[in-house]
Amino acid sequence: MNLVRSELLKIRTTSTWWIFGLITLPLWALAVLFNWLQADALTSGNIGEVPADQADQVQAVASVDSLAANLYTSGQFFGLLIVMLLGIVVVTSEFFHQTVTTTFLTAPHRAAVMLAKLAAAGVLALLFWLGTTLLNLVAAPLVLNAVDIGSQFGNDAAWRAVGLNCLAYLLWSVLGVGIGVLIRSQIGATVTGILLYLGGTIGAAIVISVLAAKFGEWINKLQLLVPSLASSLMVSGAEIPGNPPRWAGAAVLIGYAVVAGVIGILTIRRRDIS
Repeated sequence: MNLVRSELLKIRTTSTWWIFGLITLPLWALAVLFNWLQADALTSGNIGEVPADQADQVQAVASVDSLAANLYTSGQFFGLLIVMLLGIVVVTSEFFHQTVTTTFLTAPHRAAVMLAKLAAAGVLALLFWLGTTLLNLVAAPLVLNAVDIGSQFGNDAAWRAVGLNCLAYLLWSVLGVGIGVLIRSQIGATVTGILLYLGGTIGAAIVISVLAAKFGEWINKLQLLVPSLASSLMVSGAEIPGNPPRWAGAAVLIGYAVVAGVIGILTIRRRDIS
């Protein structure tokens, strides 16, 4: 616990956490606005003509469960990016400020230090999840009432999505720490993380869509192999025809996080830090 408190103290004594917090707020507001417009279009039927082969998917997305889950987890896409970057900073700041040698001299058991960093990153992730969730508990009912489907406070699917969203935040913080260990340069790791997250998400969505149109809808099930798409799948609120089940997205993301954590611990134990 002393190591975890030490890691949290390092974070609190820098401006990193509140800078990321300030960045998160407008991104969250943008996500709420987008989800509001989407919910309004789906509930009012202003989405144009839907192809016959996509009618079931659109109906599932327009269901009350899906709309409620989407709004109560608003901001997930950018929120996960933020906690991943925080996980990266938790590790790379030691190399950037050249304090890593002192850290390992003070606490020579590197695996314990690594576990403390994972725990500290997890605490940060929980705080960011809690912050956006509290904001969503205020904003989501307003939007849901505005589109005439009620607050859905008693909707089990919405609360499951909120819980799985918490899990996603924790897992992405672990992935961030893993990237930070593999790429010690703070700038290099940050840029790589952003490119992998945004580029990977957009690129994978385009590739999967093109392949699905050519080879069949079964290709859509491959989206769970992309971490950011697996996270989105976890909080979908309803089973979307043609998509993998939500539990599969959670299982894949847990697998990625476990691998990242193990690689991080093994790497930090063997790497020369001089």
